[in-house]
Amino acid sequence: MRKRGVRSVLDVATGTGFHSVRLLEAGFETVSADGSADMLAMAFENGMKNGDHILRVVQADWRWLNRDVHGEYDAIVCLGNSFTHLFSERDRRKALAEFYAMLKHDGILILDQRNYDAMLDRGFSSKHTFYYCGDDVAVEPEYVDEGLCRMRYNFPDESVYHLNMFPLRKEYTRRLMSDVGFQKIDTYGDFQHTYRDEQPDFFVHVAEKEYRIDEGEEGGYSGAVSTARSYYNSPDADAFYSSVWGGEDIHIGLYENAEEPIADASRRTVERMGSRLGLTSESVVLDLGSGFGGSARYLVETYGCRALALNLSEVENQRHKELNAARGLTDRIEVVDGSFEDIPFPDSSVDVVWSQDAFLHSGDRIRVLEEISRVLKPGGQLIFTDPMASDGTPVSALQPILDRIHLDDMGSPGFYTRELRRLGFSAVEETGKGGFEDLREQLVNHYGRVLQETERQEADGLAAKVSSDYLAQMKKGLTHWVDGGNERRLTWGIFHFTLDAGR
Repeated sequence: MRKRGVRSVLDVATGTGFHSVRLLEAGFETVSADGSADMLAMAFENGMKNGDHILRVVQADWRWLNRDVHGEYDAIVCLGNSFTHLFSERDRRKALAEFYAMLKHDGILILDQRNYDAMLDRGFSSKHTFYYCGDDVAVEPEYVDEGLCRMRYNFPDESVYHLNMFPLRKEYTRRLMSDVGFQKIDTYGDFQHTYRDEQPDFFVHVAEKEYRIDEGEEGGYSGAVSTARSYYNSPDADAFYSSVWGGEDIHIGLYENAEEPIADASRRTVERMGSRLGLTSESVVLDLGSGFGGSARYLVETYGCRALALNLSEVENQRHKELNAARGLTDRIEVVDGSFEDIPFPDSSVDVVWSQDAFLHSGDRIRVLEEISRVLKPGGQLIFTDPMASDGTPVSALQPILDRIHLDDMGSPGFYTRELRRLGFSAVEETGKGGFEDLREQLVNHYGRVLQETERQEADGLAAKVSSDYLAQMKKGLTHWVDGGNERRLTWGIFHFTLDAGR
């Protein structure tokens, strides 16, 4: 928290005072709140015993926190799995809204919870590695369903205690935080940002209030881009795309048969696009929305060019860098955190702009195209794919998909062609009519194939890596894409344009 300039902290689940004492020892100005007067008395006593700390304690109900506690804080911490003691959704929303209101404009909420997804979906196990019960206390659920988790605590003196808690699912908790106004939410598993191969005992959510008057200021993301960033940074998305969607190439593929592996078809898209560019060792390619970096690595290894990879997900970018290092490509691919609505490269600095299935995540695609025209050298090439609305499709017909990706509209072939011509681009006709090769059937093939693979891996244990809620929403979304393609409301294909040299 020090890196964020946090000084004042409100500990809203003080309990016996352990967290408050540690915060004071670390130099934070700390106020300790709890609903129990007995617990606050114990916390005060423990503060005196452990370093002569005089705790500032307040008895308060989370639902009326602003009534009982005064001031604004840089951070609010709600630890010890405490939030799961609220059994009413109304109370949960009210409490989170109170937390939000008591934070300063750029404050953060840190809230932890047990991994109830694992308990509900796969049974219970715990390593007791990170949390407070100790090796000599056995913890196990006596009963778990979607509305109740009754935990049993067995102590060395043979005493037994029980706690009833509401089994919060991870994505549900994140959604509640978002609903009350938190703009950016990162979730850690046992203090690790990614945890693809293991199921953590606890999740730790870090939610930023992060209010910005001017979203366009340097370092800021637009609402649509922030939503996409949060999604692709999530552990579920990271695990799903790496396991199911092709691994290195997380975009729509070109299929030669219905049973072809997703990774093979996805790589074929990269090969077809790359073959049209005439790349050399002198070429500089800017990959917008580079994901795990499969395309950049292919282009660099095949053509000897240099690649700049811009992507909004720090989690994906870390995996990208690791894969580059394993292939000895770190010095030839520069991976940059950022948005294609504000490309952090100079004017006329790249030979090729490349993108695959990324522009749909922008709420301002005209600005994206303007940025591309700015960074491209005169005579440079733009090649990209994007899932789109078919020309003439009303927005209302796309609502299930728009709701899924949290956007108001989508691009279309006509939109991109019109705007590119306005900006001084000319079509490369070998791509297809007007610089666009319509491959709608491959959209249907790909999303259908991903749905099939999701169901296959789910039967083989995918739920050990990805939450059941995420998988349910993903399967529903994939079905919408397939239906939209079959009904010709959606399309997909390859655009290839050059920027006029005399612009």
